[in-house]
Amino acid sequence: PTLKMALRVLPVVLPVFANLLHLFACSTVKSKYGFFDQTLDHFDPQNNATYRQRFYFQTNYCTESPSRCPIFLYICGEYTCEGIPDDYIQVFAQKLHAVIVMPEHRYYGQSVPFEELTMDNLRFLSSKQAICDLASFRDYFQEMYNKEHGLSAGSENPWITFGVSYPGALSAWFRLKFPHLTRGSVSSSGVVHAILAYTQFDEQVAASVGAYCAGYLRLIMKNIEDYLISNNTATKELFGVSGMSDGDFLYYVADVAATSVQYGHQYELCNQTIRGVQSGQNPRVVFANYCRTTYSNIFGWNPMSYSQDVLKKVVLGNNTGGRQWWYQKCTEFGFFQIAPKYGSMRSQKIDLEYHRGLCSNVFQLGLWPDVNETNLYYGGKDIAGTSILFMNGSQDPWQHASKLVSSLGERSIMISCPNCGHGVDMRGCPQHPAQIQGNASNCSDITTVNIAREEVLDTLQSWISA
Repeated sequence: PTLKMALRVLPVVLPVFANLLHLFACSTVKSKYGFFDQTLDHFDPQNNATYRQRFYFQTNYCTESPSRCPIFLYICGEYTCEGIPDDYIQVFAQKLHAVIVMPEHRYYGQSVPFEELTMDNLRFLSSKQAICDLASFRDYFQEMYNKEHGLSAGSENPWITFGVSYPGALSAWFRLKFPHLTRGSVSSSGVVHAILAYTQFDEQVAASVGAYCAGYLRLIMKNIEDYLISNNTATKELFGVSGMSDGDFLYYVADVAATSVQYGHQYELCNQTIRGVQSGQNPRVVFANYCRTTYSNIFGWNPMSYSQDVLKKVVLGNNTGGRQWWYQKCTEFGFFQIAPKYGSMRSQKIDLEYHRGLCSNVFQLGLWPDVNETNLYYGGKDIAGTSILFMNGSQDPWQHASKLVSSLGERSIMISCPNCGHGVDMRGCPQHPAQIQGNASNCSDITTVNIAREEVLDTLQSWISA
């Protein structure tokens, strides 16, 4: 095969599973795509099975000699990968004359090895398999690139990995495990530290909206939970989730607020809810209206994706990643967003037992992640790699699962501003949907974002010239 594959213009993507760690929704650029016969099990030499892994690539910025152009490996994660994003990766690539390649994560989008997502079929879904996929794909693409451009066999371009959120962790882990295959790694909001009971998530949400708004959100959530007890059916009908279990419903309403903050939309959340309650409207009606209007317009509207009855479905159909990501959480990462003991905006019923029940009900009895093993394998916050750059936004509730303290060979940069959330360095403000070429003009402190991006650019240049 060669790199001359079909051109197409790729659409804007709106995911329906809003409970993913990272929402992938942004404009994409015109890019070429192909499929690669990827090894199904990298840890069993007796298993020769493969699956078709989709990937995209973009070469228009490589205006120098093909042998000199760096190759940016931009990693896709727990969602359907519809193309190379038109975010700040485009600016970096243009400035540095880079090729961009983007492989789709195994088990997502069109890179699913099986027709059904049964427990037996899901056994090859893990981050360990995924980073080995990246290594195999990296060598495959380099070989094809050499043939396409008449370069000698064994020629090597400088490779650098990028990723946002879970892919940000994969970017760091790839550099950790395969340092000979990349010059460096940019980990944007990279969640490298597995956490079982992630109470810091809601604590950060409260801190990011401020005490005044947090007080109103607690009032609203208590009103919703109280009315759920006295009039269960009417409460769920108000939110359009008739038939959903109480636990899944309470998780959903908490996640609406959290996701809004995560992606830099706390102003809309706080302004609409506070004004509504102050005007005398019923608190639960105010929040239901926010869910059905503002939240729906920004993130897409499919609250039933939070239902365990939906997550249990093994047939692919319109599945966009919810079942697969929960499987990864229930086997490797945890990241269970449970209510803090004090001052929580989330129902106390969303605790570890709720998540234990979800893992058992959706997958199999007793399934539970060993986060200590995951952190032992990768290092968690003590990851000991070299040439890894960690970027985080000050308002992002996922920052506490990232590396926030610089160490030898691993610099950590915090981008601080009131609406600097998840992946702000790559996605701009707000972070969902990602702004064209990561436009930061709506960030409350543009200078801070631009300074951080210049630091990244300087680092990339030093890695490429090394």
